[in-house]
Amino acid sequence: MIEIELFGRQEIFIPRQEITEETLPKILARAMAIHSTNAAQIHYLWNYYKGKQPILERVKRVRPEICNKLVINHAYEIMNFYMGYVFGDPIQYVQRGIHGAKEGYSDVNNVSMLNELMADDDKASKDRELGEWMLACGVGYRMTMPAVDDDAVFETEILDPRVTFVVKDTGFGKKPWLCVTFNKKMNKGFEYYEMFGYTKDVFFTCEEFNSTYRKYRIENHVLNQLPIAEYPLGTVRLGAFEPVHSILNAINNVESNRSDGIEQKIQSFLKFLNCDIVPEKFDEFREKGMIKIKVPQGSRGDVEYVEVDLNQTDSQIYVDSLYQKMLQIAGVPDRNASAGGNTGQALIIGQGWSNAEARAKSIELSFKRSEKLFLKMVLRIIQDTLNVEPQLRQLKLWDIDIKFTRNKTDSILVKAQALLNLLEAGVHPRIAFTICGLFNDPEQAYVDSQPYLNAKWLRDLKTNVQEGDIKNENDVLPKLPVTG
Repeated sequence: MIEIELFGRQEIFIPRQEITEETLPKILARAMAIHSTNAAQIHYLWNYYKGKQPILERVKRVRPEICNKLVINHAYEIMNFYMGYVFGDPIQYVQRGIHGAKEGYSDVNNVSMLNELMADDDKASKDRELGEWMLACGVGYRMTMPAVDDDAVFETEILDPRVTFVVKDTGFGKKPWLCVTFNKKMNKGFEYYEMFGYTKDVFFTCEEFNSTYRKYRIENHVLNQLPIAEYPLGTVRLGAFEPVHSILNAINNVESNRSDGIEQKIQSFLKFLNCDIVPEKFDEFREKGMIKIKVPQGSRGDVEYVEVDLNQTDSQIYVDSLYQKMLQIAGVPDRNASAGGNTGQALIIGQGWSNAEARAKSIELSFKRSEKLFLKMVLRIIQDTLNVEPQLRQLKLWDIDIKFTRNKTDSILVKAQALLNLLEAGVHPRIAFTICGLFNDPEQAYVDSQPYLNAKWLRDLKTNVQEGDIKNENDVLPKLPVTG
């Protein structure tokens, strides 16, 4: 397994140009030159995450018969934490607000209908698959197309980033203008790539064999969007465990050497001092657990094991130091740490959960930026689909806010009190439901709660009128939530 330099995935920038049979080979050749490097790094990181790490090809020159190769897969630990912490609960869409700078805002229930369409497409599990590629390799890709099945509106697929790339323009905004995916084919024992690509108005296919492109087919399409959305993990596109890659290798090396040290102590060499033994008798003596030797007259003879003890305490201190540095750099909480009086907030800060939360929010920002491109494609398909609810076509991108949910059960009493305080202060219930952090799907929780909220507000209103706290119901009626 060849060590690869890892400094994030490189973006592909090529000036926007018309797709023809003359320009396409040059564009693809430039793009593939960069993508091939990215693909090799992605392949290495993906295998590293699965446990195929450089220590497995370790070579030991002294006593090569004792060569332990231990993979302490902390890369999986880092991945498993962020997969659960960031993508463990479904990503939901909520209504951004019914009053804003944009006109023509949609009905509040349309976002709930959009969430139902996403559930039909099994988006939650696909988001997790997408997040796995992002966290392992620094980039992921989602493709969206109109559904072939009449019961669905659209369908999505998470693409392998080793065979997918997006080309961006070099001009202002650095906007993506070309997306390509390909797969391997075999023909009479020869391997070639079948490539599929899209711009906003052109679809093309071709074959690549030995860096030569052939069999072009270029057609127009009506999607008016790129069907493949790129999801980078930050600006430099580093995977979750990529910054600590060298530390992980060092931990594997130390632990393998420690295992060698223990085994070499058990299988130590025998040293014969001023004596000799017939080789044929050695195995017999070893089986009986004793050795009989003859010492020349006038000399002192001895037989003993040659032992060099490895200081396990010092080794453990070194491993613990590496492990702590790994957790700090990767932003993973330390479950064994103790903080102050072990109060709730002290544990959150002392064990590294505040650092993990900051890292998770950074991942969210990267994800949301790409998710908007995906939503543009979905809304475009909805506009062109006949079998959707008419009001769903009114949904606009600015109506939708992307909501990550986690930690729903911790400090639940505090969150419930916060929700109550917000409602009593006159904050719109949809906003209160979204920011209190109690619900996995705050939009659906708000829609389901509207009848109960209205009943409670009307009951409180009549009580206040009867007690003389207010003079007229019309003074507060406009504050009631609008039912869907």
